[in-house]
Amino acid sequence: MTTIRALVVADEESKYIWDYFDRSKFRGIDVIISCGDLKPAYLSFLTTMVGAPLLYVHGNHDSRMLANPPGGCDNLELKMQVIKGIRFLGFGGANSRSPKPLHYTENDVARQVVRRMQEISWHGGFDVLVTHAPAHGLGDGEDQFHKGFHAYRSLLDLFSPSYHFHGHQHLNYGSNKRLIEYGATTIYNAFGYSILDLEFDLAPKRKRISYIKARFDWSKTYGRNA
Repeated sequence: MTTIRALVVADEESKYIWDYFDRSKFRGIDVIISCGDLKPAYLSFLTTMVGAPLLYVHGNHDSRMLANPPGGCDNLELKMQVIKGIRFLGFGGANSRSPKPLHYTENDVARQVVRRMQEISWHGGFDVLVTHAPAHGLGDGEDQFHKGFHAYRSLLDLFSPSYHFHGHQHLNYGSNKRLIEYGATTIYNAFGYSILDLEFDLAPKRKRISYIKARFDWSKTYGRNA
């Protein structure tokens, strides 16, 4: 069993962290995970002051970060990251037909997933999915803008990662849950901030997956969900 301690953040900067930072409260953090809609200065502050790598995806309000990304942080939309043997995969943006940056339709996200399939196959899958929007039917909202993506749910169905972290659904909306168990995956709404001890039962040796088979299996799974 492998355990890593994570600081997960999304959607709202913590006044407690930013204005009254106490390093002793964040000892032992192995990774910081940002699920979007946070100021780039806040992310750079976190990785510097906590002293841990920060992995992020863009929220739908993060267009400013496209030109000025947070310093010292890794964008999971560009490349999967591996920390202590744990594989992190990420996608950003929210569900909208508006042609603004970081607003995507279901078809847009399906194409994003397909473009990452070769990388997923090479790594033999992934352990943690990080997104801004939730997966469809798993912690999302009823209005169009807060609906989750079928493409993410298909990834969960096919690869069964240990964890899925998302933002976008503010807990103060009223009906949203912090945690959902879905098969072998723990789904966690990262709104605000949390410090979590994540447990992984890692295989002694990861095997690469056939890219052609992964594409075929995902398309079949997505077809059932969409």
